[in-house]
Amino acid sequence: MTGAIWHALSVSFDMFWEILWPLALGFLLSAIVQSIVSRNAVASALGSDSPKSLAIACGLGAASSSCSYAAVAIARSLFRKGASFSAAMIFEFASTNLVFELGLILLILLGWQFLAAEFAGGLLMVVLLAILFRLTLSRRLVDRARRQAERGIAGRMEGHGEMDMSITDGSFLRRLLSGRALTSISHYFWMDIVSVWTDIGLGLLIAGALAAWVPDSFWQGFFFTQHPVVAQFWGPLVGPIISMLSFVCSVGNVPLAAVLWNGGISFGGVISFLFADLIIIPILNIYRKYYGGRMSLYLLLVSYAAMAAAGFIIGLAFQVTGLTPAHIRVTAFESAPALNYTTILNLVFLALMGVLGWRFLTTGGLDMLRMMEAPASSPAATGGMETGHHHH
Repeated sequence: MTGAIWHALSVSFDMFWEILWPLALGFLLSAIVQSIVSRNAVASALGSDSPKSLAIACGLGAASSSCSYAAVAIARSLFRKGASFSAAMIFEFASTNLVFELGLILLILLGWQFLAAEFAGGLLMVVLLAILFRLTLSRRLVDRARRQAERGIAGRMEGHGEMDMSITDGSFLRRLLSGRALTSISHYFWMDIVSVWTDIGLGLLIAGALAAWVPDSFWQGFFFTQHPVVAQFWGPLVGPIISMLSFVCSVGNVPLAAVLWNGGISFGGVISFLFADLIIIPILNIYRKYYGGRMSLYLLLVSYAAMAAAGFIIGLAFQVTGLTPAHIRVTAFESAPALNYTTILNLVFLALMGVLGWRFLTTGGLDMLRMMEAPASSPAATGGMETGHHHH
């Protein structure tokens, strides 16, 4: 028994080693963007459901952090500051599906086709969601959701959702190279890590266990690999359901996607699985607190429809154009760390994380972390920060 557990843990560690530097690089890019884009400016740009407004929501989402809980908290704070409900939701989807970290890890673990499909599919899903909202979202439901949102019931990462440490004065380069920017970047960087490390850890552990213990024959039967046509439809339908039940959000489900791909799920199935981190059960429960039970159910149904459709269409498009990658095993889990470019980059980024960590700790970072989990309206979240409101 200990042998089996040890095997699963070593698979998890090998995956972790493989994704360490792209993860750190993604968080760094995300922290830099968050340090220069002010969030109050964001809410005012998202006031309507116009295509322009939704496109801006999509772009800003892609530039924000990838923690799903934080994205959900920010979306509510944008909604309360006057953004339209559709724009707030599209911001949220973009910020978990079109972010740097996710793209980099997909590229490293699974290859460029997955990266391309994730981004093309993400944009397609945003369009599908916008159309579904336009056709099915009633004003009454939105008004009811707004009343519930105004009650301000706490979800997770609330303080993070409200914080805004962006630096807006001076030229771009001067802002980026200032001491304040270093502080701000170090805070965003470590806040992002603190808010997603449990999900990444959970994702790696579940993926390691599945890779080590579940035989490929089980997956092949489950994903109908013998029946390619059935598999094309089945993958995108079942992908989001596996994701919902995995409880893992954001970047954490990429290792899991690699296991499913090794098991034989269709290409479109992997893509729809990756999209579904915003309908995992803990997040549906937060929707219920934020917007009420009906809206929570509505978001589940509409999101699921958009994800499954986007996964299916992208799967089809890649097949028609001959871009679907061959089912080659992802070997990242089977190769132990060695002295290669992965290890060298990991050491460089670990050193950088150390520098940012030192800056974070010496500029009041720990107080910030306490605020991050505090509800936005509590004294802890509003006191002691010259920067006013803050974000995740």
